[in-house]
Amino acid sequence: MEIIREKWILKKKKIDAIPQIDSLEIERQVAYFQSLNSLGKSNIQDLKMILNMIDLTTLDGKDTENKVKKMCYKAANLYSVFENIPTVAAICIYPSMVKVAKKELLNTSVKVASVSTGFPSGQSLLSVKLFETQLAIDDGADEIDMVISRGKFLEGEYNYVFDEIAKIKELCKNRTLKVILETGELGSLDNVHKASEIAIYAGADFIKTSTGKIQPGATMSVTLVMLQAIKNYYNNTGVKVGIKPSGGISNSKLALDYLIMIKEVLGDAWLTNSLTRFGASSLTNDVLEKILKMESGRDQSTDYFLFD
Repeated sequence: MEIIREKWILKKKKIDAIPQIDSLEIERQVAYFQSLNSLGKSNIQDLKMILNMIDLTTLDGKDTENKVKKMCYKAANLYSVFENIPTVAAICIYPSMVKVAKKELLNTSVKVASVSTGFPSGQSLLSVKLFETQLAIDDGADEIDMVISRGKFLEGEYNYVFDEIAKIKELCKNRTLKVILETGELGSLDNVHKASEIAIYAGADFIKTSTGKIQPGATMSVTLVMLQAIKNYYNNTGVKVGIKPSGGISNSKLALDYLIMIKEVLGDAWLTNSLTRFGASSLTNDVLEKILKMESGRDQSTDYFLFD
């Protein structure tokens, strides 16, 4: 913690002096990346890559154990039922469902990710956030998706936000920590960049756009600003941090737009689910249906494997 703190003290001197993000230039770059996918065509390998990067998510108040079991069973059995189709990367659920999902996904490659720290608002005491995170870990979570305290961030309490992330990372140890910025509440691209840097220097393994509970969720503009923060950090340290666009990415064409942008900004090394994830539910169905159609040359009934 002290080593992290020392790095932060050195970095914080520069963070307040970050030059303003040129929003027009960001939009110009986004338009360019979209033009690279102007025909909206994807090959089967692109679609399989996207499928393998998805964190299949259910985060509803009406979630039940049976719903989570059904989702886990379908995700884990994609490969065995449809030849050469990869599984999703992870199932993302509330802490109360971790034990259920862990049992269903035993001996599979699908990870169990749990949201934490007062998701989605982040408006909990730190002691509660730490307890909730530890509970998810004790029940077997492989990955933690935490939310930052946006209220503290918007009040300029950057050290508070940093320390909170660092303490959650200490609990996670070697487990993957994804830090959700909830960019739709941050107010500006400058704030998105600042929050990205705070999360990265505090120990985030991934930075994630959104909870999916507010609008706007992920946009290519905010994701590009986050990618630039990741690139700067990599250029300065040689350490790779992952990216997770989440919220509103519902079809394969849009996912491919994001994938092209990630490749162009960060390079081929990020084209793996160890460094790129998509937070999605309906995206899974769209990608799966397109893969099966390409594999067979015709529409197929996928009722059994469409995710609710």
